[in-house]
Amino acid sequence: MADQIPLYPVRSAAVAAVAANRKRAAYYSAAGSGPGGERHNRYQLEDESSHLDEMPLMMSEEGFENDESDYHTLPRARITYRRRGIEWFVCGGWKFLCTSCCDWLINVCRRKKELKARTVWLGCPEKCEEKYPRNSIKNQKYNIFTFIPGVLYEQFKFFLNLYFLVVSCSQFVPALKIGYLYTYWAPLNQRIPSDMVFLRTSEKTGSCFIRTDQLDGETDWKLKVAVSCTQRLPALGDLFSINAYVYAQKPQLDIHGFEGTFTREDSDPPIHESLSIENTLWASTVVASGTVIGVVIYTGKETRSVMNTSNPKNKVGLLDLELNQLTKALFLALVALSVVMVTLQGFVGPWYRNLFRFLLLFSYIIPISLRVNLDMGKAAYGWMIMRDEHIPGTVVRTSTIPEELGRLVYLLTDKTGTLTQNEMIFKRLHLGTVSYGTDTMDEIQNHIINSYSQMFSQGGGNSTGSTPSRKSQSSAPKVRKSVSSRIHEAVKAIALCHNVTPVYESRAGVTGETEYAEVDQDFSDENRTYQASSPDEVALVQWTESVGLTLVNRDLTSMQLKTPGGQILTYSILQIFPFTSESKRMGIIVRDESTAEITFYMKGADVAMSSIVQYNDWLEEECGNMAREGLRTLVVAKKSLTEEQYQDFENRYSQAKLSIHDRTLKVAAVIESVEREMELLCLTGVEDQLQADVRPALEMLRNAGIKIWMLTGDKLETATCIAKSSHLVSRTQDIHIFRPVTNRGEAHLELNAFRRKHDCALVIAGDSLEVCLKYYEHEFVELACQCPAVVCCRCSPTQKAHIVKLLQQHTGKRTCAVGDGGNDVSMIQAADCGIGIEGKEGKQASLAADFSITQFKHIGRLLMVHGRNSYKRSAALGQFVMHRGLIISTMQAVFSSVFYFASVPLYQGFLMVGYATIYTMFPVFSLVLDQDVKPEMALLYPELYKDLTKGRSLSFKTFLIWVLISIYQGGILMYGALVLFESEFVHVVAISFTALILTELLMVALTIRTWHWLMVVAEFLSLGCYVASLAFLNEYFGIGRVSFGAFLDVAFITTVTFLWKVSAITVVSCLPLYILKYLKRKLSPPSYSKLTS
Repeated sequence: MADQIPLYPVRSAAVAAVAANRKRAAYYSAAGSGPGGERHNRYQLEDESSHLDEMPLMMSEEGFENDESDYHTLPRARITYRRRGIEWFVCGGWKFLCTSCCDWLINVCRRKKELKARTVWLGCPEKCEEKYPRNSIKNQKYNIFTFIPGVLYEQFKFFLNLYFLVVSCSQFVPALKIGYLYTYWAPLNQRIPSDMVFLRTSEKTGSCFIRTDQLDGETDWKLKVAVSCTQRLPALGDLFSINAYVYAQKPQLDIHGFEGTFTREDSDPPIHESLSIENTLWASTVVASGTVIGVVIYTGKETRSVMNTSNPKNKVGLLDLELNQLTKALFLALVALSVVMVTLQGFVGPWYRNLFRFLLLFSYIIPISLRVNLDMGKAAYGWMIMRDEHIPGTVVRTSTIPEELGRLVYLLTDKTGTLTQNEMIFKRLHLGTVSYGTDTMDEIQNHIINSYSQMFSQGGGNSTGSTPSRKSQSSAPKVRKSVSSRIHEAVKAIALCHNVTPVYESRAGVTGETEYAEVDQDFSDENRTYQASSPDEVALVQWTESVGLTLVNRDLTSMQLKTPGGQILTYSILQIFPFTSESKRMGIIVRDESTAEITFYMKGADVAMSSIVQYNDWLEEECGNMAREGLRTLVVAKKSLTEEQYQDFENRYSQAKLSIHDRTLKVAAVIESVEREMELLCLTGVEDQLQADVRPALEMLRNAGIKIWMLTGDKLETATCIAKSSHLVSRTQDIHIFRPVTNRGEAHLELNAFRRKHDCALVIAGDSLEVCLKYYEHEFVELACQCPAVVCCRCSPTQKAHIVKLLQQHTGKRTCAVGDGGNDVSMIQAADCGIGIEGKEGKQASLAADFSITQFKHIGRLLMVHGRNSYKRSAALGQFVMHRGLIISTMQAVFSSVFYFASVPLYQGFLMVGYATIYTMFPVFSLVLDQDVKPEMALLYPELYKDLTKGRSLSFKTFLIWVLISIYQGGILMYGALVLFESEFVHVVAISFTALILTELLMVALTIRTWHWLMVVAEFLSLGCYVASLAFLNEYFGIGRVSFGAFLDVAFITTVTFLWKVSAITVVSCLPLYILKYLKRKLSPPSYSKLTS
C-alpha cells in the first residue's frame, strides 16, 4: 500500500534557502544592468548569509520567491487577511462588502467618458465632430436627488440621532404615546470661465499677467503669452476670417503642463506654432492686466480646476465617535431593562406593546439633550478661540471638531511659508575662491561701479567690460580672470537669467492697469515692482539692483538693464527654458545688442548643474556648507554660442516643439545638447527666514508628546537644515538620511539599516518613500512612527495627503496637518484636524482648513489651552448629560417596580421638559466654562497634554463610574421618597422631583473644578426658576396621571417636615460622593493638581 501512495517532491530548508538566494542574486544582477547598476552590484556582492540582520523585514524568504509583480501584494496581504469567516464579517467585513457593492453600482451608473485630444477650429464650431461637456461647473456637494439621502445619512450614521428619530415617530401611535409630541447672478469680473488658449491681448507686448491664487494658492502673478500669429493680426475681427485651428492634448490633471499646436492653413506656407503652458488661461484664474481673447479648449468637468477638485470628507471628532459607542451601550442597557420589566410582569396581555412602552419610558437613558448640549458647547469653544487676544486673527471654520485639538498625536507641517516666512533674502555669493556675505556686499557694488565706468570710459560700449573679446579668448591660452571680472560676469548672469518682469504702476491711477516703460521713460525706483512666479527670482533681481545693475524693462523679446552710471544695456531674448520640477533648472539665451554676442545662461539646483558645468573642486563642498546654514542654493553658469551654433539649435528646438508625441522628451534632448561644459560663474545662497517663535513652538509641541513630521517639496539638504535650525531635530540628535532606493532589494537593505538605529530622526526623499510604500508599507510606517521626527522632502501634494492617510490607518491616532499654500489643501483636508496659515501664497489653505491662524507660533496655545479645555469640557458635559438621563430612568424603574411593573410614567408633561431645560440646563451647560488648569500653567508644562491623548477623560471606565453614581442616586431618591413619606404617599412625585433637582444642582457643583461667576448665577437662576414654577405647575405633581386627583399641597411643602426630609434625601444621595472626591484628591491627586499646589 505504501508503494501506491503518490510522493510529492518537498524542498528541504537548505534547498529553499539556496533557491531563494539564487533568485535574489539573479534579480540584483538583472537590475544592475540599468543606469544604477553599480549600486545594485554592490548589493549583490555582499555575503547575505553572514548578515542575520539583513533577513527580510517580514522574517521569511517568501517575498523573494515571488515575481516582482507580486511584491507589492505581500505586506498588505499579511494585514488584510488575518481574520477569516464570521469573525471577519462581524469585525467590519459587512461594511466592506456594502461599500464595495455601492462603489460598483456607482461606477456602473456613472461610467466616465474617455478623455481624448481635440482639434478646435476658430470661428467654425460646425467642424467639431464630437460633443464636449457644457461649460457649467457644479461644485455643490448635493443635487436635487442626493440632498435628502445624503443629509439623512450624515445625520443618522450616528446611532444617537437614529434612536431619537424612532422614539419621536413612536409618539404618533396613540397606544405608545407617553408625552408631548435663493439663486443670484453677477458679472465675471475678469475671471476666466473655462480653459482657453491665449490668442490676443490689448497689451502691446503680446502678453498679460494672471493671478492663480484660486487654482494653486500662489499669489505671484504669472506671465502668459499670446499666440504670435493671432497677436499680429491687424484687427480683432480678423480672428474669424482666418482658417486656423488649435490641436490640444486630452484633458489631464497637471495644471503646470500643456502640449498643443496652432495651425493656420490659409497662409503660404502654412503657419505652425507650438503651444505650451505659457499660452494657456486656465479656468478660475483672474486677468490682472489688460484684456484677453482666447479659444475655449476644455469646458465644465474637463477643466483643470474641476479635475483637481476632490470632495472633502466630513470630519467627525474622536469624542463624537466615543460617545456614539457609549450610546450603543446605553441602548443595549435600555433594551435589557425593558425586557426584564416585561419578564417580571409575566408577559401578560399585549406584552409587545408594554415592551415598547417600557422602551419609551426608559428612553431618557439616552437623552436627546446630549447632542444639543454638545453642539452648543462646540459653538461656544469656537467663539472663545476667536475671541482669544493672545492668538489674534484666528478663525474657526469647522464647529464640529474643536475637541480634536486636544487629542493630537501627529502634526504634519509644510516648510516654506509655514515654518519659514517665505521672504527670500540674498545672503551669500560664492565665486569659488572668494565668498561674499551681507557685510561685504558693498565690495561687490564697488566692483560693479568700477567695471561699468571703465567699460563706458573706453567708449566701446562693450558689456563684457575689461574681459578680453571672444576672439582673443579663443586664440589665446586660458588665463585666470580677475576677481572684478568674475564678479561682473556673475552679477550680469543673475540679472539676466530669470523670469522676472518689472511693472510700473500708472501714475494717473485711473485705469488701474499697469503700463510698461519705454527706453526714454524715467525709471524711478519708487514706482517699480517686480513680478515673478517664484520669490527666489525676485530676491535675486532685487539684489542685483542693490549692487548697481537694475532690471528696468522686459517684454517677450527684449530685456533692459540700467548700469550704476545710468546707461541702458539692451539684450534680445532668443529663447527661454522655464524651470520645471523634473529639470530643476532654468535657462535663457540672449543676444547683446551692442556686441551681437549670443550667450546661454543657466541656473539651477546643484544636483542638476553639477554634471553640466566644467570640472571644479569646490561646488559640492560649498553647496553643502550653504545648505547647513539653511540657505537655498542656486548654481549659475554660462556658455557662449556662435551664430551658426544657435541657428542649428533653433531649428532642432522648433522642430521638437511641434511634435505631438513625446514632445517633452524631444525638447529636453535638444536643450541638453547645448548644456555641456558650461562655465561655472557663481553659487548663490538665499535665506528663507524662520517664522517668529518657531523654535519655542516646536519645542513645546515636542514636549507635549506630539510627533512632528515635516513634509516639503524642497530639496533634502535645505529641508534637513531647516529641521535643525528650527529645532525640529535637536542638534544632539542623530539624523538618519535614507539613501535613494529604486527597487525592492535596495529598500529592503536600507530599511534593515534604519531598523538598527534608535531614537534618531528620519530624512527621506519622496521617490524613495514611494518605493518603500510600494513594497514595505506596514514595516516602513511602523519604523517611522518610532522616530522623534520625520522629514519628507521632494513631496508632491498627493504624497502629503497619502502620508496623512497612512498614519491614520496604521496608528489609529489623530493627525493634524498645517500648511499655507494650495499644495497643502489635500493634506489639510485628509487630516483629522486641518490648520491653515494665511501667508504669501494666498488664502486657499486657510479657507480649506478647519482652523485658520496667522502665525505658526499660535498652534501652541491653540492646542495646549483651547484643545485641552474643549476636550475636557465636552467630556464632562457629555457624561453629565448622560448621568442626568440615567438618574431619572433609574427612578422610573424603581417607581414601575413598586407599582407592579406598570408602564406608567413617573413625571408628566412639563416636568420632563423643564427637567432637561430651565431646571438644570444652565448649570449643566455652564460646564463649558470649567477648566482644570490655568492657561499659563498649560503653556508652562506642555507635558500635561500627554494625558489628553490617552482619552482618560471619557472612557468606558469613567462611563461606568457615572452609571454607578446614577443608579445609586436614583435609587436613594426614589426609595427615600417612598420610605420617608409613606404617610403622605400622594406627595411622592413632588418630594422626589424636588430632591432630584437639588441633587442635580449639587452634582454640577461637585463636577466643577474652577468656579466662574456665571456658574454661580446659573445655579441660583435654575433654583429660582424651579421654586417659582411650583405656583402654577401644581397639577403636574400628581402620582401617575392627572386624573388620579392628587395635586400639590402648597401649604405642605412650606412645612419644616417637608424641607428637612427633602434635605435628608438630597444629602444622602450627594454627601458620599463629596467624601469620595475629597479622599481621591488627597490620596491620588491628578498630575495638574501637583503643579498648582
